[in-house]
Amino acid sequence: MTAALYARRKQWPLQEVTVHLRHSRIHAADCAECETREGMLDRIDLEIELAGPLTEEQRARVLEIAQRCPVHRTLTSEIDIRARLV
Repeated sequence: MTAALYARRKQWPLQEVTVHLRHSRIHAADCAECETREGMLDRIDLEIELAGPLTEEQRARVLEIAQRCPVHRTLTSEIDIRARLV
């Protein structure tokens, strides 16, 4: 949604955005770019499909914006969840 709103504001010819997510658990030792070295990690593979005659520069910028959306930032930040019964 964030990427589509950005493209619309820029009046770029983005016609549709399709997002595919795949979740898996991997060994931390198998993740070269991860800080955690022990145990298991959650991995989310994200594929974004952009429909419309965008330039390569526009496509790259839309990807950058998509990685700054509130959901992406939440998932990549430290999360403190406190559950309680009411």
